[in-house]
Amino acid sequence: MIADVSKSNKIVVEKSTVPVKTAEAIEKILTHNSKGINFQILSNPEFLAEGTAIQDLFEPDRVLIGGRETPEGQKAIKALRDVYAHWVPMDRIICTNLWSAELSKLAANAFLAQRISSVNAMSALCEATGADVSQVSHAVGKDTRIGPKFLNASVGFGGSCFQKDILNLVYICECNGLPEVANYWKQVIKVNDYQKTRFVNRIVSSMFNTVSGKKIAILGFAFKKDTGDTRETPAIDVCKGLLGDKAMLSIYDPQVSEEQIQRDLSMNKFDWDHPVHLQPTSPSSMKQVSVVWDAYAATKDAHGICILTEWDEFKTLDYQKIYDNMQKPAFVFDGRNIVDVAKLREIGFIVYSIGKPLDEWLKDMPAVA
Repeated sequence: MIADVSKSNKIVVEKSTVPVKTAEAIEKILTHNSKGINFQILSNPEFLAEGTAIQDLFEPDRVLIGGRETPEGQKAIKALRDVYAHWVPMDRIICTNLWSAELSKLAANAFLAQRISSVNAMSALCEATGADVSQVSHAVGKDTRIGPKFLNASVGFGGSCFQKDILNLVYICECNGLPEVANYWKQVIKVNDYQKTRFVNRIVSSMFNTVSGKKIAILGFAFKKDTGDTRETPAIDVCKGLLGDKAMLSIYDPQVSEEQIQRDLSMNKFDWDHPVHLQPTSPSSMKQVSVVWDAYAATKDAHGICILTEWDEFKTLDYQKIYDNMQKPAFVFDGRNIVDVAKLREIGFIVYSIGKPLDEWLKDMPAVA
């Protein structure tokens, strides 16, 4: 389409996170349809995070521009660099070759996901030994070579990028005859899947080895707070695991609609990434799932509560009121480590918090079903 409408030389900038060598494919298509027009392809991956995108745009850690190492390519890089230079200091604008720019984005996401899987792997060990993962990650994060970010133990990472980009990296490694490197990155995803499975198994084993027919309140469905995005959210796998044991789910998320939740729970993995016409048109509504618009409605008469998104409002709920309206024994499974465990235990809850010393109730319960 660009080739069809172009009447003069063009710089084409790819912003999306794409498989390495996509720029080369774009270049070939445009060159073969050029009608004498010169096209320069630049890779300029975005590093915006949901919830902080505007701030990330105004004050980026770095801006990455990759292009051809030819005089024309360098001229195109300079043209784009000059656009960013209006508000980004020059020392934060990194210019590389095309492949480095494309691979850097995949590498950055892989490294971030790896940190989450690393701390989540530690959380399992903490539970087994009686250590507190918050204390461990705080101590580790004080090392300036490591730093404190992305070291919060949780039920697992989600979002549209991390898993997809790591699988992309794995594919590139395998295509280039590097199976050992591919297996290294695969492990990051395996630990993430393990964490979600472990969380479901904890719930089931704590509640007398079955959640069949029991009402479980799910607080939070988005993959992180301050967004309504549910792509690859850990909540999908946790809910599916509980539904597999015939639990009755009551779900509340301040930003996610009932239609989206029903859709996510009935779709196959990665269906969200397919063109709309290839997605299921009307997902079947699940009878075991009700979506409510209030945390108190979700938890009323519930046997257990699962906190799956770290929304701020979940920290300030009236847990005494919630406890009074629940079935007993009342369980809280905190997948984001946001509640005051001691306070909740004082009220009467049996609390499981990822990577924290286990409640007496849970100590004899196996973590693996």
